[in-house]
Amino acid sequence: MSNKIIIIGGGAAGMMAALSARRNGGEVLILERNDRVGKKILATGNGRCNYTNLNLSINNYHGKNPKFAYSPLSQFNVEKTIDFFEKLGITPAVEDNGKVFPLSFQSSSVLDILRFELDYEGVEVITGAFVAEIKKKNKFKVTLKDGKSFEGDKVIIATGGMASPNTGSDGNGYTLCKSVGHTIVDVFPGLVQLKLEGNLFNQLDGVKFVGAASLYQDKRLIKEDKGDILFTNYGISGPPILQLSRIALEYLNKGKEVEIKVSIIHTKSEEELFDYLIYRFELMPKKTIEIALVGLINKRLILPILKETTIDKNKNVANLSKEEILKIAKILTDWRFKVIGSKSWGNAQVTAGGISTNEINSSTMESKIIKGLYLVGEVIDIDGDCGGFNLQWAWSSGYIAGINAAKK
Repeated sequence: MSNKIIIIGGGAAGMMAALSARRNGGEVLILERNDRVGKKILATGNGRCNYTNLNLSINNYHGKNPKFAYSPLSQFNVEKTIDFFEKLGITPAVEDNGKVFPLSFQSSSVLDILRFELDYEGVEVITGAFVAEIKKKNKFKVTLKDGKSFEGDKVIIATGGMASPNTGSDGNGYTLCKSVGHTIVDVFPGLVQLKLEGNLFNQLDGVKFVGAASLYQDKRLIKEDKGDILFTNYGISGPPILQLSRIALEYLNKGKEVEIKVSIIHTKSEEELFDYLIYRFELMPKKTIEIALVGLINKRLILPILKETTIDKNKNVANLSKEEILKIAKILTDWRFKVIGSKSWGNAQVTAGGISTNEINSSTMESKIIKGLYLVGEVIDIDGDCGGFNLQWAWSSGYIAGINAAKK
């Protein structure tokens, strides 16, 4: 007799766990609260599904004990992931920074082939199934909100965290895990836009540029990243900001002050830009400073920057003092803002925090508290950087849990 395995949650980790368990002889049932499985996959990689990353390392992961991720990521690594999906029909396309996408550049391709495979392998899927309770005597009894219940030999919790609640991730997995004795490490949004202190943001809203962002705590550089940065009416967004957000919020949650340095021109140092501005302004002595900055930076940045530096927009560049030119060079290479918070769970791409890794066997993903219970994906206190690392964690943890849950 094969093991009857109930998987709570049909996202990336849940579907991978289901296929892995089924291929290893398990009888598998997925209980998915949405009207279809894999909703969140459709939003990944801006709808293109960045499903793994060639440059993966343990340094891309965070949590109280990031090294917990090492075993699952080694057992089902990037090469095995690419091979797994290629056999299902996903031809890999590698882009900048090692990001791997399906060659179709459609998230729906990944979801379609996973759904086909679940069906082909004979995995039973029940949608609209909100799990309200898990109990274990000899077997597990999983009860839905509507009162229906199911019995299984093993249970895999793959409910996701709190990020993107519109896809069904509202923290119910934590409630279920707590009810059977697990500990939750405080959760907060990861990979999310940041709110900044200041009164210029309505003017800056929608201004996008390629620049650098650096995170400082108590004058100490913590982390930096480069790429497309976007000012918004509440603060700042863009891939580099998402990468810094997790650490920024971790410090804020500890009551520490955090500052972001924005380099609008990141290809020159402050001194180099100062020298260049002197040369530039000598070429156009009759222009006002407002006109003289056109062609150097986004036009909509000019007035807010002049306001911040208290330089009259109508002043001729020939009449600018060296101190004023230095002020402009400084703000374009090193504009500082105080971080005061983040956007809500609805905007977050991933959950930081979750089930304590101390209570899970990293080799099998089995709970150390309840035998036969497995925990995978975002519900655990492991989260990755932007760039395919969170989906890789879902595939790896799900795959390992599925294999081990199928064992007698």
